[in-house]
Amino acid sequence: MKIIAVEPIGISEERAANIAYDLASKGHEFICYRDRREDAATLIERMKDAEEVIVSNIKIGSDILSQCPKLKKLNVAFTGLDHIDLAYCREHGIEVVNASGYATEGVAELAIGLMLDVYRRITALDADTREGGTRNNFLGRELRGKRVGIVGTGAIGQRTAQLLMAFGCEVVAWSRTKYDEVAAQGVVYLPLEELMKTCDIITLHVPLMAETHHLISRELLQMCKPTAIIINTARGNVVDMDALAEMLKAGLLGGAGIDVYEKEPPLAEDHPLFSAPNCVLVPHVGYATREAFDDRIDIVLSHI
Repeated sequence: MKIIAVEPIGISEERAANIAYDLASKGHEFICYRDRREDAATLIERMKDAEEVIVSNIKIGSDILSQCPKLKKLNVAFTGLDHIDLAYCREHGIEVVNASGYATEGVAELAIGLMLDVYRRITALDADTREGGTRNNFLGRELRGKRVGIVGTGAIGQRTAQLLMAFGCEVVAWSRTKYDEVAAQGVVYLPLEELMKTCDIITLHVPLMAETHHLISRELLQMCKPTAIIINTARGNVVDMDALAEMLKAGLLGGAGIDVYEKEPPLAEDHPLFSAPNCVLVPHVGYATREAFDDRIDIVLSHI
């Protein structure tokens, strides 16, 4: 069987060679491309003869899949699948597996980090200090005692809730699926409107699908406390970004910590969040830890 890793998946050349050797001993051919190319022509050229393709978060649509007649499996080295044409795969019998769970800890920890950064202005104060600034009567805020709303209580939402409880937060949640084990930890499920109205921090952990596109709408954002902060480490299109930026600029929200966007970075120079106050932006790195990448490779290899 010919197995292609169509983009870098966080492994060294040495480990890629070892994987190729092990798979060759089982009768498989393995090729791992070291550069990331997103144009359809290159992807088709790489994938056209493969029976199994390993891909991370490059968009793979029907225009590419239709040119890969031998393809039997997409081994997705990522948690989300919104970049894969799942309908085409179902229709044509292409198995799709993902690396569920590999980034749970990394994303949850980044969500906490963004909360701390927004509350304590760590990034802004670092820049001020380097330019000779002083405290200038700055007062931050603590996580302790804050009501935090978890939107989506899958694995990442659950882990985020556990970490928040260690900080002494009151944790409430909304989720399309309610989990008994979450409620057993003392997390109270609320209607989404009530969560938005009453929480000091709202942190998003839902997948992107038709039902969650702009789930956090302008209308819901307008329900928030003026001191509330929004944390998004889920998917960019879960939030109406234009509305979020407008409300931050108008002082109707207290801040935001954002790791995900409508389109992958680099962002346009006029992105509305660039001029929003107390807004910490990072370029989709929640999953990017050494530990997560090691776990991801183990999961991907187990699926071959």
